[in-house]
Amino acid sequence: MKMPKVFLTGGSGRLGTELRKELDNFSAPSSAELNISNYDDVLVYIKKHQPELIIHTAAYTNVSGAETDRTQCWQTNVLGTENLVKVANLLKIKLIHISTDYVFWGDKGMYKEEDIPGPTRNYYALTKLIAESVASLATEHLIIRTSFRPREWPYPTAFEDIYTSQDYVDIIAPDILLAIKHHEQIPFSMLHIATERKSVYELAKRRKPDVQKGSKQTANVSLPDDISLDISRWQSLKKGFCE
Repeated sequence: MKMPKVFLTGGSGRLGTELRKELDNFSAPSSAELNISNYDDVLVYIKKHQPELIIHTAAYTNVSGAETDRTQCWQTNVLGTENLVKVANLLKIKLIHISTDYVFWGDKGMYKEEDIPGPTRNYYALTKLIAESVASLATEHLIIRTSFRPREWPYPTAFEDIYTSQDYVDIIAPDILLAIKHHEQIPFSMLHIATERKSVYELAKRRKPDVQKGSKQTANVSLPDDISLDISRWQSLKKGFCE
């Protein structure tokens, strides 16, 4: 299947780096080359490169850091998304926006796409929830909620009291790429892409067997109990795409 010409934000980030390995015809400026919080710069850049699809992976993702660095978090997550939506609508380009499981409160888990998000636990989550609302204003859009870790577990401990459906980025990225390739065949504007429910500690042990158990009670920011996503919609779509 031929891939469209893509404009990718966050190309040097965790997910963007994985996607770039498989994309052929794309532009992916660094944050130094393009500040997405500046509307005029975004418009000029996209007009110049004329993409057929915008994939928005760029985000401020430091959950604890967002509590103090609120301006930068807002500019990247909300204002950056707003600018991309304006340009996408002006130039009639579809937007694929990468969102997060943190838009949910995280008390019951196994959230479906149609579940009402919020309230949010922290400032990062608030900006991503607002960004979702902004992204939904794009005339053509697909919002993908997901969650991923770097290829290797980077910490000596992992929380055993948080449940999630996140996975390592090299597990998640191929599924997101598959959704991008088949975006015209997806009859939904919201999609959850993740894996099975497990504790963060269980996930960490898969690639760091000596990781120690930790508790979210030690964190300096409010975190959820169970932020897992229901992925049955994606599983059904994926089966059809792979047949």
